[in-house]
Amino acid sequence: MTDLECIKFLQWSLPRMRMRWPGFRKVRGQVCKRISRRIVTLCLPSVVAYQSYLESNPDEWKTLASLCRVTISRFYRDKGVFDYVGNVVLPRLAGQSKADVRCWSVGCASAEETYTIRILWELRAAPSMIGKTMYVLGTDSDPVMLERARKAAYPASALKNLTPDLTAQAFEHSGDMYVLRARFKESVHFEERDIRESMPQGPFDIVLCRNLVFTYFEDALQREILQKLVARLRLGGVLVTGVHESLPTDDFGLTAKASAIYERVA
Repeated sequence: MTDLECIKFLQWSLPRMRMRWPGFRKVRGQVCKRISRRIVTLCLPSVVAYQSYLESNPDEWKTLASLCRVTISRFYRDKGVFDYVGNVVLPRLAGQSKADVRCWSVGCASAEETYTIRILWELRAAPSMIGKTMYVLGTDSDPVMLERARKAAYPASALKNLTPDLTAQAFEHSGDMYVLRARFKESVHFEERDIRESMPQGPFDIVLCRNLVFTYFEDALQREILQKLVARLRLGGVLVTGVHESLPTDDFGLTAKASAIYERVA
């Protein structure tokens, strides 16, 4: 399958799965490779034949959707965002909440960002909040990614944005991998969920929804999901998105606090 053939296929298929082509433009390489392998597995002669196969085999759309997952992630991705979260958001949430702080990481993949928030809590906010715990829930639709998340072992490339002191305190070096220390896995749980189909009830003090909904999903679906996300945020709670993402323009009761940081005010 050529690049042009893949582009045409994605432009045809993505809207049928309530996703949008522009979000896939720069990352289409990994998706196209997976689709090509699927076509070979099915012994089909071309991508056009695969389109016909999809039309006559509705269950194949679920397989295609899984092939379109983009799982690029690393610890402390977008330094400015996590500096603000660690230095401003977490201390404020911890100080204003009488209860423990609850966080939800949407589309967590292998949990680099999920554990980033736990590391920041433990090493930045918690020392001044004796007796208070942060509970973190990571959800993803891919069981393979969730298994990696639970193992919490990562190559050096995944940690390149972490400062040396955070790396030293949070990880043990084992062979060519870095394994998260047990204390940072405490109160972190994972569930298999597709955000298009189900969500945890909440409420949450902070929701990480980065580089998924507001990059890859169609506009109408973005609005549907954002409304549900906000409903699961406590007043004063914070939604964290990707730095290159824009929220739908409707009034959802959020106000921008910093780049990719939104607070629920209504």
